[in-house]
Amino acid sequence: MRLTPDLLLRAYAIGIFPMAEGRDHPELHWIDPEVRGVLPLDRFHMPRKLRRRVRRKDFDVRCDTAFADVIRLCAEPKANRPDTWINPAIEKLYVELHQAGFAHSVECWLGDELVGGLYGVALGAAFFGESMFSREADASKVALAHLVMRLDKGGYSLLDTQFATPHLERFGVIEIPRDTYRTQLSQALTTRASFPIEISDLEIGSFLSR
Repeated sequence: MRLTPDLLLRAYAIGIFPMAEGRDHPELHWIDPEVRGVLPLDRFHMPRKLRRRVRRKDFDVRCDTAFADVIRLCAEPKANRPDTWINPAIEKLYVELHQAGFAHSVECWLGDELVGGLYGVALGAAFFGESMFSREADASKVALAHLVMRLDKGGYSLLDTQFATPHLERFGVIEIPRDTYRTQLSQALTTRASFPIEISDLEIGSFLSR
């Protein structure tokens, strides 16, 4: 059966997501972890250095202006990850989800250069973070902070990071059992939320002062 954007959304709604074995592997596999990484929005930890960078506006942060570029750059090889689970089929599917209004990107720019960002899928009051990249120090971290601020403003209740890595744990990501995750997901899907493209300086300042 061909994977379509509609089928992909149904998969997210029951708690599973696709990955490829590698960039050049055409087949996709459904992933359903026994423990799930989530970032409780009310427990987001922003290190002092990151807080300063957000406050100084070191990057021009935009949303949904270069979604296809963000996912392409997330798929690029890295020194600590020579291959990626984002194959061309996944790129195409998520760009289609973005065009349908279900996938969003948070981007960090220096002038006309896209230097960091992340993308994910929004469904109900759940946001499923997929991947991030950084070509400038702290750019992906600033993108994550802006994502959390927007989710908080938009009424989201669940930020799914799929897995809990040491890097993400620094920001408050925890692991929860599959059953607990499915309960939280079910509750989030019954709630309406909106993904705010813009966020005011006043709202940023208020968030940073917490």
